[in-house]
Amino acid sequence: MDFKGKNVFITGANRGIGAALVGACLNRGVAKVYAAARDKNKLPKNDDPRVVPVQLDITNREQINEAVSAAADVQILINNAGTLHAGSFLEGNRDGFLRDMQVNYFSTMDVMTAFVPVLKRNCDGRIVNIVSIAKFVNFPFIAGYSASKAALYSMTQAARIELSPYCIAVHAVNPGAIDTDMNKGAEMDMTSPVEVADSILAHVEKEILDIVPDKIGQAMFKVWQESPVGLENLAKDMYFKKPVP
Repeated sequence: MDFKGKNVFITGANRGIGAALVGACLNRGVAKVYAAARDKNKLPKNDDPRVVPVQLDITNREQINEAVSAAADVQILINNAGTLHAGSFLEGNRDGFLRDMQVNYFSTMDVMTAFVPVLKRNCDGRIVNIVSIAKFVNFPFIAGYSASKAALYSMTQAARIELSPYCIAVHAVNPGAIDTDMNKGAEMDMTSPVEVADSILAHVEKEILDIVPDKIGQAMFKVWQESPVGLENLAKDMYFKKPVP
């Protein structure tokens, strides 16, 4: 598929991967990109007339419906908005776990289902869900986040199957550690959001459904392919701060 001339809707477009995706879409010649954020005043300034700022808190069903009405010409939906609460299973940060699940799973699902009629009507649609390498293994220091992303991937698979008769492809993007505010302070050689955004769109253009867009994610995915238990052991070593090979 080709992004040129398409209309794209991106949630969580105010920073990190979301902001980079806006730029990457513009570089690929989209007709329009709806840049959505919980506070649209915090969106990066962009004078390109193809950028349409949208106020959207994805936990607010009324705002979701308003966004769908305002963006009735969308062909590609990119669900990037998300949240992360640090904490382990034993620490039991229930409120944080609930917030992660609400935003990363339930609210993302709400956005998907709300836009499905639009994507059906506009033909050859795409849904791109930013999931996480944490869907392959639960990292105990972000246990709730990992669980929410595993749930999102499972729902992505369900949507992929159910929407296939309508020519709507559903992609899952599984980043590792990206150089964003969410990973601020992490001592790793992380890929930049700009590089990740370009990789995501390149893979979508090639119609690859499961995408690992960065070097850390790719290294972890390789471990998982060889042995899921091996990736679990890697997460264990990271949790107990042992040197990671």
